[in-house]
Amino acid sequence: MAKPKTKFFCTECGYESPKWFGKCPGCQAWNSMVEETESVVKTQGMNAPIFQSKEKAQSIINIESDKEPRILTGIGELNRVLGGGIVPGSLVLVGGDPGIGKSTLLLQTSHALTTQGLRVLYISGEESVRQTKLRADRLGALSAELYVLCETNMESIEEAIEQIQPQFLVIDSIQTVFMPEVTSAPGSVTQVRECTTRFMRIAKIRGIATVLVGHVTKEGAIAGPRMLEHMVDCVLYFEGERHHTYRLLRAVKNRFGSTNEIGIFEMGEIGLTEVENPSELFLSERPLGVAGSAVVASMEGTRPVLVELQALVAATHFPSPRRMCTGMDHQRMALIIAVLEKRMGMFLQNQDAYLNVAGGVKLDEPAIDLAVAVSIASSFRDISTKPYDVFFGEVGLTGEVRGVSRAETRVKEAAKLGFRRVIMPEKSMKGWKHPQDIQIIGVSTVADALAVALD
Repeated sequence: MAKPKTKFFCTECGYESPKWFGKCPGCQAWNSMVEETESVVKTQGMNAPIFQSKEKAQSIINIESDKEPRILTGIGELNRVLGGGIVPGSLVLVGGDPGIGKSTLLLQTSHALTTQGLRVLYISGEESVRQTKLRADRLGALSAELYVLCETNMESIEEAIEQIQPQFLVIDSIQTVFMPEVTSAPGSVTQVRECTTRFMRIAKIRGIATVLVGHVTKEGAIAGPRMLEHMVDCVLYFEGERHHTYRLLRAVKNRFGSTNEIGIFEMGEIGLTEVENPSELFLSERPLGVAGSAVVASMEGTRPVLVELQALVAATHFPSPRRMCTGMDHQRMALIIAVLEKRMGMFLQNQDAYLNVAGGVKLDEPAIDLAVAVSIASSFRDISTKPYDVFFGEVGLTGEVRGVSRAETRVKEAAKLGFRRVIMPEKSMKGWKHPQDIQIIGVSTVADALAVALD
């Protein structure tokens, strides 16, 4: 017998090499090369009828530019994240920590689609059909058009798809599916890549909306090769803290809609329920009249979200003060502290600074800079902000407050929740009609904002 050959694959970019490297030559990532046995995929499997397409190349001028039809899932938050619904023939990848609620969400979605007359096939490689039935009983997701199969063999899955002819397909999870002609173990780089390629061809040729569930690593990224996220049409991350009941569904890639869109759910005994107004949820336990607290109007995709920022500045006896933050970029916080020291004359070199985005939300847009500066200054001076003030704006290194996008949407959300005053960049006040029931104050520097907020 011939000795089996081995190759090394990069889990980040899929780079192949006959020998091991500590640093990938393709993407320069460290310790990302894994060893796998070289395998040859049978030609018969790739030439199966399900893969044959009779389409011919067309001139782009002759192609009709109709909008993609969408299937409403019956869950408003999921429709928002997907850009208006599921596109037939699309391939969606859903990742999240174990026990976060991925299977619960997809089972509820499958049941909602069956109520519209669609046929759904739910394939579970980790749970038996009885375990899936127990979850369906608890969620009330029972329908004659919802078919459940416990299978991990790719050939058997293709036979089930050919027999049932579903319009919606769920694979839970892609790391458990394997192709018999590939000698690697299930979950390896080669198996995940080949199985995903097969599901992609099935989805595109047959027009089946397919959802793949992916495991995540300890760093929070989806396990398997990085190219897995490039192969699919949409990548969704299901986030949430174990100590909180709500969950965030975030889109980081979407070929049919906007990215960075979020949907918010609350986990209960009967499954996941939608949270239609997340701002009220995040501000429900906000203390009033406390130094270091500020409310920021942030944009998550197309949705405005009002979140509380909490800062604590305390004297330290150590040579180097601590800078800790949760829910935002640590480097951004250090930059704003440097601006307050240099431009505002605040002596923060002997002060520990802690910043927290209440509710466990992660904010990454520059528009939260002004609220961060106000909360840190409020805690340092021990002066509380007004309980009905909202802040947003980008802070520059010279202490200026720069304009941000969608100022009108942020102001309307603040007015809807009963806030009385908005402190925002002066340059963002032009070009839209101001509401009459809320006061808008434009500032051009951080000094102007602090003079208004901490008077």
